[in-house]
Formats: sequence, structure tokens, C-alpha cells
Amino acid sequence: MQRAVVRFTKNDLAKYPFLKETTDYVKTLDLKVEDLAGPGFSSVFERAEDRVEEAILYTVTGTRLRNAEVEILSFPTAILLVLATEDRLIKKRYALAEAKQANEEMRGEPKEKIMAIAKNFGWNLAQNNNVQIGCEFLLSFIDYVKNTTHLKDGKWKLVNRILTSGNVYLTRNEVTRLLSEEVRRHVEKRLEVKDLPAFPAIIRETAEKMKKLAIEKIGKTEMETLPQVTVQAAFPPCIEALYQTFTSGRHLSHVGRFTLTSFLINVGMPTEKVIELYRNFSDFNERMTRYQVEHIAGEKGSRTRYIPPKCDTLQTHGVCAGPNELCRRISHPLAYYRRKLTAG
Repeated sequence: MQRAVVRFTKNDLAKYPFLKETTDYVKTLDLKVEDLAGPGFSSVFERAEDRVEEAILYTVTGTRLRNAEVEILSFPTAILLVLATEDRLIKKRYALAEAKQANEEMRGEPKEKIMAIAKNFGWNLAQNNNVQIGCEFLLSFIDYVKNTTHLKDGKWKLVNRILTSGNVYLTRNEVTRLLSEEVRRHVEKRLEVKDLPAFPAIIRETAEKMKKLAIEKIGKTEMETLPQVTVQAAFPPCIEALYQTFTSGRHLSHVGRFTLTSFLINVGMPTEKVIELYRNFSDFNERMTRYQVEHIAGEKGSRTRYIPPKCDTLQTHGVCAGPNELCRRISHPLAYYRRKLTAG
């Protein structure tokens, strides 16, 4: 395969902070957390705050190339801010925003630069010189399969692709779309830090502000973290009734299945266990079930984790089952569950 040799400029490092070259450049500066939060880096911190805020509000991060140095350093600073929130949804939203931004930037790049970015992720991507096939790129079969296994759109299936000598033909938009998934995974991995540093006060305070902004944008019920061990004794009556019907293999309406699945996912039941519960049904289809459950869990598709409908919606659809006294004081099944856990 043809290999492209490209030297990334400082503006490239600013546009693509996930590049190894960008990481290596930042390392040469030998900066500490305290430095990035210090008065000498106020413009960097302000830009990092903008990145996170735009990710929460619009699922983008934008690019400011007026000062490449500020832009480069704003990425690791934004990572620190997101880490400081310790919020799963903010982390996912930020990773998705960086991926979408990268996709937009890469679409306007020359072929050589796209190939260089792909090489950064270890891809074997080359330019297509066959003018009879209207695709700009060739991607190795191995790299293609690795990056499309989770994509459900029929166009990504190998049977719908042109395959020659172990390579798959791709358009520019298809290549940047697949590369954006690499970016998303890269950012999510950087946000998996378990042993967090002692953050300076300005980072902690800004992280709290970002959490409040996320609650306003996404909603308190979805943002609040629940214990990751499922406690059946805390299920509201509607969920308990659905769960008993579900586990006995009896029919559940579409609304009932969605309500129970989204509830179980949000109270910490692993997706694999939820999928196993579906085996009680005679019409069980593992491929379809896996896709639906993982989509609800935010692991596929839009990467948005869905929550159950509110109580009034469940009442409208006949899912509400014998409300008790606590039910009358809350408006959402997850609020009931949280209240029961808090009450012990």
C-alpha cells in the first residue's frame, strides 16, 4: 500500500489533539496540573472551559486557531476538567464532541493528511488510483472489520462493499467517520483514570459549574449517579410488576420492554445480564436484542443512554401498577428507586 509522509504543523496539532505528535509536544513542556490551573495559563484554562461547555451544550468543541499554543494545551486541561466532574455522562458527551469535531476538520483535509492521521491509529489506509471506482481510499480488510463491527447501518456490511486484494474501497466521508470513532475511543480511554490527582480549587469549582450546566441541559434524573449494584427491593411497583412479567417470559408491550430495560440499565444491571433476561421469550433473537439493549445503554448508535419514561407517561400507557404512598410523592421511577435506597 502507498504510504504518505506528512509533517504535522502546529495548527494540525491544535486541530487534532489526539495525535501522538501532539501528546509528545505537550510532554516536552513538562507541565503539571498546578501550572495549567495557574494565572500564567488563564487563556488556556478559559479555552478548556469553553471546550467542555460546548461539548455539554452542543456536542462540539469548536477550534480556535488564533493561538495554536493555547488550543493545544486547552485539550489536556479540558480532560482534567472532565475528570474532575467524575460524571459518566459528561465524559461520554465530551468524547463524542471531540470525535464529531475531528470528523468535521478531517473532511476538509487533503488525502495525504487524512492518511497520515489514519497511520497515527495504526491503519493501513492508501489512496485509490483506480479511476473507475468512485472512492478516494483503500483500507485494509483487517482495519475495516475492526472499526465497523459495531456499526449497524447496512452500508457498512462487507457484502455491500467493494473488496479487492484484501482492501475495502471507501469515500472520504466514510474514512473520516470511522476515524472519528477512533478519536472517541481514544478520548474515552483518557477519561478512564481511576486514581485522580488532587485538583486545584479552580478546577474543582469549574467542574462543579460544568455539572450544574449538564443537569440544566440533560436533566437531573439522568445526570444523578446511582449505585452500580441493582437492588430489587427498591424497585417501584410498576418496575417490579414489569420485572415479574419479564422474567416469567410473558408478553410485554413495547413501552413495557423499553421502560424495564432502560430502568435496569440505569440502576446498574450490566447489559449482558439484561440480554440474558430476554432469553425467557420465545421470540428471542440475540442479534436484534443485543442491538436494542446496547442502543438503550448508549453503547451503540447515538451513544445516548436512555432513561425510562416519567410516571405520567407510564400512566397514559397503562404501565403504572398500583401506586403506593411514595409513588404519589415522586414523578419518575428512578427518583422512586433513589429515594428508597436513601431511606435504607
